[in-house]
Amino acid sequence: MPRRTVAKLAIVSTIAAGSVLAVAPGAHAGLVTYCIGTGGAVTVPNDLYVPPSESCALTGTVITGNVSIAAGANLVITGGRISGEVQVAADGYLDATNTTIDGAVQLAAGGYGAFLKDARADSLVVRPKGAATVDSFLFVEKSTITGGVNVQAGEVRLDRGTEVEGNLSSSGTYYTDVHDSFVDGSLSVLNTATGSVVCGSAVRGRATFAGNLGGVQLGPNGTLDSCASGGYWGRDVSITNTTGGVTVDDNIIDGRLTVTGNTPAAHVATNNRIRGGVTGEQAAAAQARRAQAKAGAGREDAADGRAEARRTSAVREATEAGIARL
Repeated sequence: MPRRTVAKLAIVSTIAAGSVLAVAPGAHAGLVTYCIGTGGAVTVPNDLYVPPSESCALTGTVITGNVSIAAGANLVITGGRISGEVQVAADGYLDATNTTIDGAVQLAAGGYGAFLKDARADSLVVRPKGAATVDSFLFVEKSTITGGVNVQAGEVRLDRGTEVEGNLSSSGTYYTDVHDSFVDGSLSVLNTATGSVVCGSAVRGRATFAGNLGGVQLGPNGTLDSCASGGYWGRDVSITNTTGGVTVDDNIIDGRLTVTGNTPAAHVATNNRIRGGVTGEQAAAAQARRAQAKAGAGREDAADGRAEARRTSAVREATEAGIARL
């Protein structure tokens, strides 16, 4: 198991036996379905509400409206569809597997978390923690986000073939990691508490990492997490003002890499392919390594030349000696 994946996925064990789907009037004389317990392959023709501190488990359910998960409540939905958006209140939890959500998923300040697997959603938003005691998490696996992802709190990990068709923006999270995933837009990771890891992934837009504590690791051979390969970056990559170490290893960057203001200085491995070169604290070091490698190659060529000259001389001397004997 990856070192940075905290065992924080909720196991909702408080779901009551049986099925309770009750219809109640909403705030504007509309109908709202209250869910406490379990529900099956039915269509909810209006909004759905999970009351405070209650749990709702749905399988194959179609919800034609919006979903509200109240404070301390849990919603687990498998093989379903939600036509609207999902609002998760403080300490609320959403678990969506093999489910399509046509609207946005939004965690309020102090929302417990959201886990999406084999799912599809319009966008994902995690609000800043603020004064809340609960720090959120967002774990996404094998899912497609047709819009963008904007997270401002907690633990964030995109993994196992997840696709973000818009931008991925992270600010003030505990960590933000991207493994084996694809971001069609830009990637911005700012001011994380324990850093950021991107491995085996592709980012088509510009990538910016700034003000991160704990380090930034792009590719393998870093100290933050284990991974097998680097990634592809379609435009410039900037890593600045980072503490805890920066490692850039086994990446293809179709732009310029900028590394400045990092403590300690960034380590940029020689196996990277950086089309636009390196700017900043590693530029001189990279030039020195290239010069050293070129000088080494020159020394090898010279040594090969000397060896060839010695061989030619030996052959000539042997030939002359043979002719003299004749």
